[in-house]
Amino acid sequence: MNVCIIGSGYVGLTTGAVLAQLGHHVTCVDLDQNKVKTLNDGKVPIYEPGLEELIQENAKKGTLSFTTEVQKAIQQNEIIMIAVGTPLRPDQTTDLSYVESVIEDLANSINSYKIIITKSTVPVGTNEWMNRTLIQKGVRPDLFDLVSNPEFLKEGTAIKDMLNPDKIVVGTTNEKMVDTVKQLYKGLDTLYIVTNLNGAELIKYASNAFLATKISFINELARISDAFDVDIKTISKALGTDPRIGPHFLNAGIGYGGSCFPKDLTTLTFSAISKQVVPYLLHAVQKVNDTQVDYYLEKLQDSIPDLSTARIALWGLAFKPGTDDTRHSPAIRLLERLSEHKCEVQGYDPVAVLNHPSFRQLDDLYESVKNCDALILVTEWEEFHQNVDWNKVKQNMKGSVILDGRNVLDPEVAHQYGFQYLGVGRH
Repeated sequence: MNVCIIGSGYVGLTTGAVLAQLGHHVTCVDLDQNKVKTLNDGKVPIYEPGLEELIQENAKKGTLSFTTEVQKAIQQNEIIMIAVGTPLRPDQTTDLSYVESVIEDLANSINSYKIIITKSTVPVGTNEWMNRTLIQKGVRPDLFDLVSNPEFLKEGTAIKDMLNPDKIVVGTTNEKMVDTVKQLYKGLDTLYIVTNLNGAELIKYASNAFLATKISFINELARISDAFDVDIKTISKALGTDPRIGPHFLNAGIGYGGSCFPKDLTTLTFSAISKQVVPYLLHAVQKVNDTQVDYYLEKLQDSIPDLSTARIALWGLAFKPGTDDTRHSPAIRLLERLSEHKCEVQGYDPVAVLNHPSFRQLDDLYESVKNCDALILVTEWEEFHQNVDWNKVKQNMKGSVILDGRNVLDPEVAHQYGFQYLGVGRH
């Protein structure tokens, strides 16, 4: 099949590379000329394990290409996938300007039948609006079908996720589109969930909202465990054995971040309120996450009351391991709070880079803790808790406080090396 993907960000590139690997001819479109040149040179501007190799392989085979010519790409391909960003505006509503721009391009370019597939995460009702708008702009209804096919990729394991999906959601008003989508993903053994356009959009938001809820739930339980001298690891293990609950997303820590959970919860909240539904639970999930960094900071201040004279090391900048994405990362929130206390902050991350006036980034794990009063582990990279030379860490540090923001360190091991271990719900 001939596929045009508009938007060469995280979702667009991963989707394009995998579809090309499945045997389709894929053209990825982006208006950023520098990005397209970089991609055509075989380089990928984002960090995602396995993605660059897959792009290089399929570009060499001639099944994957990159261009800035959006109108030409639309006209030459029957399947058009929309994979542009939908960020939040300052007022916390969803910015659909990129989607609106694509609709304008489609309206000006469609001259033969197209199947338009929306991969972008958009507020409920957006695909129906897109359908109406294309017709209002003069595109004949018989010249296109619209499908909502949200992505469920996890940064760090996106290639694996797409090649081994637990489900593929198809939102459509035309049952024939289900067979088309199955042909597009032929070779992937998975469950297909078919619904209408609104249903597909809501499934995406519901998935992320539920996962965020599990994280905030276990984080609140960790605070309660703290008060009763209970180890939250034991609580998580017990909960995880219950098949009705499952073990995933039950590791207490400094909170969730990234480009999806915070944005999608905010959008779902606004959508509910717009229909006069009060999302009490969603508000609570966000509240717990928003205050989690402060809870950890209070732990730190119990050991270092005057942070203005302290030097703090952060291990981890990305919101999770396996990615260089720092969007809504707890590390950034923590850095900003530490900056308010006038303390000196430095740190290290294996792949993420942060340019911040109050932060000094080092390129060595052990150099990053030199002369520091405390070390805060923020991202659970294996490098931070597997085969660490804790003697070297202790020798380089000025102080002895370790604040474990991901509950991945063994408190007993920390104590053996002379550290004061701080966690939430760890005893």
